[in-house]
Amino acid sequence: MKILLTGSNGFIAQNLALFLAEVSALEVVSFSRGDSLDEVLQEPIDFVFHLAGVNRPLHDDEFQAGNVELTKSLVESLVERGFAPSVLFASSTQADQDNAYGRSKALAEDILRNFGKKVGAKVFIYRLSNVFGKWARPNYNSVIATFIDKLLKNQPIDIHDPGTKLRLSYIDDVCAEFVRRLTPDSSLSGYYEIENFYETTVGELAEKLTLIKKSRTSTTIPNVGSGLMRPLYATYLSYLPKEDFRYPLRVNSDSRGKFVEILQTSHSGQFSFFTADPGITRGGHYHHTKNEKFIVLRGKAKFCFYNLLTGETYEIVTDDQFIEAVETCPGWAHDITNVGNDELIVALWANEIFDPEAPDTIAKPFRDLRLRL
Repeated sequence: MKILLTGSNGFIAQNLALFLAEVSALEVVSFSRGDSLDEVLQEPIDFVFHLAGVNRPLHDDEFQAGNVELTKSLVESLVERGFAPSVLFASSTQADQDNAYGRSKALAEDILRNFGKKVGAKVFIYRLSNVFGKWARPNYNSVIATFIDKLLKNQPIDIHDPGTKLRLSYIDDVCAEFVRRLTPDSSLSGYYEIENFYETTVGELAEKLTLIKKSRTSTTIPNVGSGLMRPLYATYLSYLPKEDFRYPLRVNSDSRGKFVEILQTSHSGQFSFFTADPGITRGGHYHHTKNEKFIVLRGKAKFCFYNLLTGETYEIVTDDQFIEAVETCPGWAHDITNVGNDELIVALWANEIFDPEAPDTIAKPFRDLRLRL
């Protein structure tokens, strides 16, 4: 299947090209500003992603050349060669508005719909608005890219009306939707929308991005696994300069070893790790409600438990040769001893963030009650 991708240097096209490269049996021919249609249309085309266009020109007359005349030239070249490919056109929600940009997009839509009727080709028109994601240009056509750019430069975000509503489409959802149009099915020519979208306000958007920025210094991260925060977080990371791919964590050291909080979440507790030299015991406390999971990454550890109600004791010995989770349970005090010959390194998850004002960690040494293996 041979694909023509116009506007190949643009934000959406660059992402779409990556998606298309993941599909087998596709050959993509790229067309960008300065290229010749005669050169790219030497062989029959099966599908056209028409993403080329102008939306931020210096002069309004560029809309006519970049949106209308280019589309007309594309259609004329296809008809002249007897090609009748399906066409997907990236239009704009402004196509129904009375401004120079909107009128040019509406005219381009008409040209493509007439082409489809004339040669019997399918034409899919998507009126897009506020598409965001990696590789969008700040201060150009993405408010999210602009906000992220300012945050990374420690510049204030200027907001005239924080209550302004936004309907956002994530670039991955856009590309996935576009790629689905390549599959022959019962889809008819017409207007389509990106099914997955997000609604928010300018003010809420700025707050979410600011929270994401702070997460790299506070180690407390918001819920970035679902909803709008998921694509926002990915987009923010995509703009990081490579020098910021890493950042330091605070290390707490004492005679027992090191303790490092890796990540605190607003919804799923916190992740950390600790070390202990041979013979060192850590813990010796219990929790009313908090629970933890431990995984030995290096060394050998003995977990000792003491039932606060019955006095029963229990031991688990585990090491890095058999990866398993050891869980602490409310009602049982616990401690961990390095019983190996090397430094012990243990990863730890707790179901809640440690609160020094209400730690739910009560000391209960019980070494004299341990079982001896």
